[in-house]
Amino acid sequence: MMNAPIRKPLPPFDYSQPAGAPAFLGPDSVAWRVYKNQIALGIGGVAAVLLEFADPRIRSGVWDHSIYKVDPIGRSERTGYAAMIGVYGPQAAARRVIEGVNRMHAKVEGETPGGISYSAKDPELLDWVSATAGYGFLTAYDSFVAPLSVEDQERFYHEGTAVAELYGVQNKVNSRADFFAMMEKLAPRFEPHPINKEFLDIIQSGKAAPQIPRFLHRALARAAVSILPPLVRDRLELGREYDLTFADRIAIKLVARAAERKHDPESPPARACLRLGLPSNFLYLKPAEQQRLLRNNELAAA
Repeated sequence: MMNAPIRKPLPPFDYSQPAGAPAFLGPDSVAWRVYKNQIALGIGGVAAVLLEFADPRIRSGVWDHSIYKVDPIGRSERTGYAAMIGVYGPQAAARRVIEGVNRMHAKVEGETPGGISYSAKDPELLDWVSATAGYGFLTAYDSFVAPLSVEDQERFYHEGTAVAELYGVQNKVNSRADFFAMMEKLAPRFEPHPINKEFLDIIQSGKAAPQIPRFLHRALARAAVSILPPLVRDRLELGREYDLTFADRIAIKLVARAAERKHDPESPPARACLRLGLPSNFLYLKPAEQQRLLRNNELAAA
């Protein structure tokens, strides 16, 4: 691993402005509930990267055309920045940020070490990247924070279609069954690679957040591996050394559920609630109180 470059700070973004500007997803969406939990996002994000890297075209595209190999943490932060604005930001801001991402992706093309041509504009790859993010975040939340009903899981997938279209996704995933069907179609290309284990080593090292005990980073990495579909874990050859232990599971559930109760008034979801005339702790209130506030603010879904 090369020395990481000096990291350019992300541009500041005020989710509380402009007042009243709607996001592509509403405050009563399943996505707003899921994305507020940083532990679910961490586990789901790692799982999504592993699912993406299973395909050599995506792995080569990321490795050869981004700063991932020298600054994986910084690259992940920028990906998270775009994702949060897509969920909680005003629609105009989400369009602007996603257009920037698309312009960068338009330059990404090449050939894998195995001689397979790839382009980040390939609809099949765009579809899979979008699908892996949805699967990762949803499954992490359902597994370690709070169980989600089948209806809520399908709502989550449907809610993501507007933002997915901005990224150029054509074959949108509307259910877990859709995700697994897409995975089965791509599975013949999946293969193990040292990059996958190098990535997990980085996650387990704790470099992303050195103030957090290292054992939690190891548990987070194993939690991410644990929610991979068995077919993918087998193809990536992520063996028993990545098994989630009983102690790991307890630790992850404790911190994930603590995060579910922790209201940060400066966080994107809190500031986005203020933008819509809701209290910053809206997402932490009981469902009945949320519905009352939504009705009073004329924000309830039809």
